[in-house]
Amino acid sequence: MKELPLIIEKFAIDNPLRLAHFLAQCSHESAEFKTVLENLNYGAKGLLTIFPKYFNAEDALLHERKPEEIANIIYANRMGNTNSGDGWKYRGRGYIQLTGHDNYAAFDSIVDDDILATPDLVATKYPLLSAAWFWNKVNLNPIADLGNTIDVVTKVTKKVNGGTIGLEDRLKHFNEYYKIITNG
Repeated sequence: MKELPLIIEKFAIDNPLRLAHFLAQCSHESAEFKTVLENLNYGAKGLLTIFPKYFNAEDALLHERKPEEIANIIYANRMGNTNSGDGWKYRGRGYIQLTGHDNYAAFDSIVDDDILATPDLVATKYPLLSAAWFWNKVNLNPIADLGNTIDVVTKVTKKVNGGTIGLEDRLKHFNEYYKIITNG
């Protein structure tokens, strides 16, 4: 994470609260900075639990363990995904899973590489930069500035994840990072 100082400056993730919240979310979303590509290899039970809006019991059995099909179902016709296969092509990548054609196109405007043509670059070359860009895009610094409580971690999580999946882990990471950053 040698680019962290640049990201701190460029996106004003520049105080202990902001940095601890940012790193906690990145850590959770990337399985502690080990995963930079969304895992969509869900079984039927997982599909029904995590994506009940998109799968009934029959469809879940039909599509379980088929990540490309799952991506194309859950991300179809939203976030700028309009072409067949866009859900898979623009699935989550980076430390905060950048998802959807529109986000890839907007992120593309701040880097020299052609992200729309080569979306895997978000995972291989820009996992941290894309996370900071997304953080900035959804205006998380003011929320992070609200404090070090579970309520604030919950608000940040909802903006990153759309819900509260993994909230306990995100809170654990936040507390660890905040303690380290503040030497507490």
